[in-house]
Amino acid sequence: MPELTGRRVMLREVQAGDADALRAIHRTPAVSAWWGLPDPGFPFDDDPRSIRMTILLDEAIVGLVQFSEEHEPDFRHAWLDIFVDPARHRQGIATDAIETVIRHLVEVRGHHRVNIDPATANRAAIRCYEKVGFRPVGVMHAAWRDPSGDWRDCLLMELVVGGAG
Repeated sequence: MPELTGRRVMLREVQAGDADALRAIHRTPAVSAWWGLPDPGFPFDDDPRSIRMTILLDEAIVGLVQFSEEHEPDFRHAWLDIFVDPARHRQGIATDAIETVIRHLVEVRGHHRVNIDPATANRAAIRCYEKVGFRPVGVMHAAWRDPSGDWRDCLLMELVVGGAG
């Protein structure tokens, strides 16, 4: 996977030296509220379907973006997810990282549709995704078990490129 350069961020595949910083960000209350606490294999072997990239800003690790792909020709699409260090929220980092990954998914990997599914209660994330161009598709009821064990709703959002559909 090549390094990807955004307006301000640089994305590269997660490396061994990134793990401690990414786990520390993952454990912050603002991230773990949505992601839960990191699994023992995070960020390497807890989700082998995903391609995970470290988000760097001025060479500092500030978050993680991950994506996966459906390659079946009749259902081809990608999905993504992201977290950013809460100390770096509201600085456009997530927006830049998402736009950078989407550009790669469309221009290099040939996707025309990308999904994301934040918790309906995660209003800040939804605003960020709308800013990038994602649009709500519908609510998936009781689709995600939060860290307390309660089932919560998620908002399925998609970004369709080039007027497909």
